[in-house]
Amino acid sequence: MKVGFDSQKYLSIQSQCIRERIEKYGEKLYLEFGGKLFDDFHASRVLPGFEPDNKLKVLLELSDTAEIVFAIGADAIERNKKREDIGITYDEDVFRLISEYQKVGLYVGSVVVTKYAGQPTADAFIQRLQKRNINVYKHYVIDGYPTNVDKIVSDEGYGRNEYIETSRPLVVVTAPGPGSGKMATCLSQLYHENKRGIRAGYAKYETFPIWNLPLKHPVNLAYEAATADLNDVNMIDPFHLEAYGVTTVNYNRDIEIFPVLSALFEGIFGECPYKSPTDMGVNMAGNCIIDDDACCEASRQEIIRRYYKAANQLALGDDAKEEEVYKIELLMKQSKISVSDRKVTTAALAKAEETSLPAAAIELADGRIITAKTSNLLGASAALILNALKELAGINHETDLISPLAIEPIQALKVEYLGSKNPRLHSDEVLIALAMSAKSDENAALAMKQLPKLKNCAVHTTTMLTQVDKKTFAKLGCDVTSEPKRR
Repeated sequence: MKVGFDSQKYLSIQSQCIRERIEKYGEKLYLEFGGKLFDDFHASRVLPGFEPDNKLKVLLELSDTAEIVFAIGADAIERNKKREDIGITYDEDVFRLISEYQKVGLYVGSVVVTKYAGQPTADAFIQRLQKRNINVYKHYVIDGYPTNVDKIVSDEGYGRNEYIETSRPLVVVTAPGPGSGKMATCLSQLYHENKRGIRAGYAKYETFPIWNLPLKHPVNLAYEAATADLNDVNMIDPFHLEAYGVTTVNYNRDIEIFPVLSALFEGIFGECPYKSPTDMGVNMAGNCIIDDDACCEASRQEIIRRYYKAANQLALGDDAKEEEVYKIELLMKQSKISVSDRKVTTAALAKAEETSLPAAAIELADGRIITAKTSNLLGASAALILNALKELAGINHETDLISPLAIEPIQALKVEYLGSKNPRLHSDEVLIALAMSAKSDENAALAMKQLPKLKNCAVHTTTMLTQVDKKTFAKLGCDVTSEPKRR
């Protein structure tokens, strides 16, 4: 993968930008933290060179001055809302994230349950936190939020919320997912700090859209594709353009809510410290792009990947809607790309047409394309992994890495004893068989050593993957897309 982003520069200037914002407000800065602190794979895909844990590293640079506050909505707890990417509920993810943050040396100060209205499940969650000696606070639903400014900025609004005790100058407000009330938590704290005579400020840390890239830059279009389910739209920030005569990019929700935010700030401080939603951000990612062409190409590939993801969810009857697929198709047209611009897609479809069987293709780091088809012994994904390992190890493709005599007992186990209707080996099963063969076969051992080289390789399959194959490719670090077709 061609590097297009300078991570070291980003860590340096991003942490410095946050320090400058802290100094601007003096005593305390509430930093609304959007996106993922760990495993930000979207950013690493569209900005090749961006490390998935860059945001974590930025906070570690500031760890001596920072504390973390988690926000989680009581409504999300009540509905057992899940994170789509890792499949666990928001409340369980809070416990997971607290543990992960503490492991790396970040100070977690407290958890605030927002939109609290006496929900029994929220009470149970609070009790679990308290048993672990974690400070918990409650913020309540405010009638007329966010437009009834007079009520919100009063003892009946923010004044009802419990004041979150903090001890450090940088308070990072984060959450397990969107809609958790991060911004409301920050503004509520500003109200309480102001009443206590403490000078506090607010800023927002989100990587996308990148404010100093063009509106239709592929990196920003890839963000729209990633948030198609939320129907986010990138827009020119009209407030910034009017105030400074400079064109910047933001997204519709921040632009639409800014007049309300401005009124809330005026209600708290007597004036709004910002002239535009862009002013609120602390995002230096656009200043760290070192190869724009590389980032553009990576972003176009991400848009295609997002299209396939939405199309698969729609075919499976998941949460995706037709409008989401249509929106990403429109973004592809704006970017002047199609699915055929993903090389492995073309190769896999050609292999399937040639053999009249489900097929798969992988693009290795040096650009070589390897294909495979379904056979009596192996599924297309399992066969593809073996073919790729042979290619990387310089082993003749006619050579059997696993003896058919070793595969047959596994098939018998699956069908005769485990009730499977499909005797073919999945990708995880073929890797176990390969590991067993590696004990006595030099070629199998050599092929095993090539597995790390599959990381970041693009893969496409002509049918939707099983959960088992999805997990195997994810563990190998492959970037996988599939046709929205069942087997």
